[in-house]
Amino acid sequence: MNRANRAFSPLLHSVFAAVLAVSCAAHAADEKTTPIKADPAKGEALFTNGDNARNIVACVSCHGAAGNSTITQNPKLAGQHEAYIAKQLLNFRTPERNNPVMTPMAKALTDEDVHNIAAYLAAQAPKPGAAKNKETIDLGKHIWRAGIAAKNVPACAGCHSPNGAGIPAQYPRLAGQHQDYTVAQLTSFRGGTRTNSPQMTAIADRLSDKEIKAVADYMAGLK
Repeated sequence: MNRANRAFSPLLHSVFAAVLAVSCAAHAADEKTTPIKADPAKGEALFTNGDNARNIVACVSCHGAAGNSTITQNPKLAGQHEAYIAKQLLNFRTPERNNPVMTPMAKALTDEDVHNIAAYLAAQAPKPGAAKNKETIDLGKHIWRAGIAAKNVPACAGCHSPNGAGIPAQYPRLAGQHQDYTVAQLTSFRGGTRTNSPQMTAIADRLSDKEIKAVADYMAGLK
């Protein structure tokens, strides 16, 4: 390299670095996901009628009109927080929440579909449930309100609120949820077949079958 080239080399490096920085910044900007503006009307249409052209089955067949499921193994979705529903649908696409029914359904939906359905369901009025087992109501109430100190189980109300309404974008609404569904989910967390919430995995692992059934029954009666 001659003297002129040696003198010019630092300048070339500076220019190249600047161009590279601009290029990387532009690429990063392109990679950012544009926030999706949900359309509840489109969500209602997809939830109620599905989409035959895309082999999407109507959600209403399993989750009931306006998300008020009457099948106790299927969750009530009416009034559930939009962010929570969207998260769960996206999680169904992954091993974290693999489900033989919901996984193929979720994979058939676009991200826009997911947010549209979530927005529609969040705006629906949930129908109340009821506790059924008088023998365990006190145990369920205690777990919900105070937890189980001896097992290091925190009070459910701390995250899901005293009335079971949850906290938007953080913790789901559980008031009025079907007992059978809640028992199944807590058991799945405990058994490691549902892994999309480290907090719930740790908590469920400390609960006995009796305690799971008791708190599931109690929360079903919350309004």
